[in-house]
Amino acid sequence: MKTQELQTFCEQIWDSSIISELVDYIRIPNKSPAFDPDWHQHGYMEQVVEQFVNWCQQQNITGMQLEVVRLSKRTPLIYIEIPSINNTSNGNSKDERSILLYGHLDKQPEMSGWREDLSPWQPVLEDDKLYGRGGADDGYAMFASLLAIKALQQQSIPHARCVIIIEACEESGSYDLPFYIDHLSDRIKTPELIVCLDSGCGNYDQLWSTTSLRGLIGGTLKIDVLNEGIHSGDASGIVPSSFRILRQLLDRLEDPVNGKILDDAFHVDIPEKRIGQAQRAAAMMGDDVFKRFPMKSGMQPMNTDPVELILNRSWRPALSYIGAGGLPNIESAGNVLRPSTSIKLSMRLPPTCDAEVASKKLETLLTDNPPSGAEVSFTPDWAASGWMAPEVAPWLEQAMDDASNNYFKKPAVHMGEGWSIPFMGMLGEKFPQAQFLITGVLGPGSNAHGPNEFLHIPTAKKLTCCVAEIIAKHYENNRS
Repeated sequence: MKTQELQTFCEQIWDSSIISELVDYIRIPNKSPAFDPDWHQHGYMEQVVEQFVNWCQQQNITGMQLEVVRLSKRTPLIYIEIPSINNTSNGNSKDERSILLYGHLDKQPEMSGWREDLSPWQPVLEDDKLYGRGGADDGYAMFASLLAIKALQQQSIPHARCVIIIEACEESGSYDLPFYIDHLSDRIKTPELIVCLDSGCGNYDQLWSTTSLRGLIGGTLKIDVLNEGIHSGDASGIVPSSFRILRQLLDRLEDPVNGKILDDAFHVDIPEKRIGQAQRAAAMMGDDVFKRFPMKSGMQPMNTDPVELILNRSWRPALSYIGAGGLPNIESAGNVLRPSTSIKLSMRLPPTCDAEVASKKLETLLTDNPPSGAEVSFTPDWAASGWMAPEVAPWLEQAMDDASNNYFKKPAVHMGEGWSIPFMGMLGEKFPQAQFLITGVLGPGSNAHGPNEFLHIPTAKKLTCCVAEIIAKHYENNRS
């Protein structure tokens, strides 16, 4: 493989074609079904599917077969199959060993707080960054995956059979994907390597491999104390405040000073290898582990040890409060003892913690023996277990390191991520013998799901090259 030639080729395609496609893609508000129940009538999803398909069909990939698969009442899925190519097959190889590459095209909703000169659906190129919703999470993945294969074919580099699936439901929890995996199982077969470009990177200086993902549980906690609001001068001091009862219940879950989740049911023993990987990642990132977040001046992180912060983010439970009810706007708040308070909870779980068990424990802790006899209810609304990658095969570990050194000039780094990718656990169970390359471009400041999301273009270009080289090394490993 001529690495410099491959890098130049990938950069040219990115500059001449992919960036402009992503600019057009960002303009389309194809929000995931959880945020746009009328997605089918609005037509934005179909607009993106048509755009992606048109680009794919222009790439002249040897042997490529593309189909938009549609199951009844489900979001569409783009299915691409490219046969194995060796030095003699010209796309007609019968070798069934395969690689599965994954991405998604649906988006998170707008979110408030964007810079005055930015907005979710208005793409802006600035300092090697493409701002706008969905470019980094995860619109670039299909383009990068197909370009990686095209770059190999451009140099006549052999590769295994490749299957690319681009779903349209990931930001809603991938609830449609299992049906497509089952429907297409005879065509997908059993991949030896699964490549997912929907994860993060600790910096933009090297290839980052995700070794684990946290699980997620949550729901709405509601405390009722009155049938209607009463003048606070009349009822306060007699009727317990629903907000104070809320505080007591939350103190059952976490230490109010340091945020530690108290019950052992939400904790697991952290594997020694993951601790070692966190230590190496911390050595690369240093204080950027916390400085990359836009904390207010004078605000301190929960710990100043980067290793502990990485483990907090990847292997320890953490509780977030993402919504509230029963609280009027400050402008319209009167002196009233409110009848109820509700709060939406989101708890991240360690990768190996069973989400269903943890969800039941969460409900029990919040609803048993309510203070002052208040009416307390908890309505769970999600429970997704995390995922831990299998041990990396020596060939893949070496391939990641070589690719990172070739295109980033630094070695690869392995680290757990703090978010959830629900389908990873499903693929891990379905293909237990597969190796995984989970990586992405969501690095410092990229802010997926939040305001001012951006794609760091130089990293995306280099990552494309890394994927190409790892696909080639997979073929070499099978021939050795």
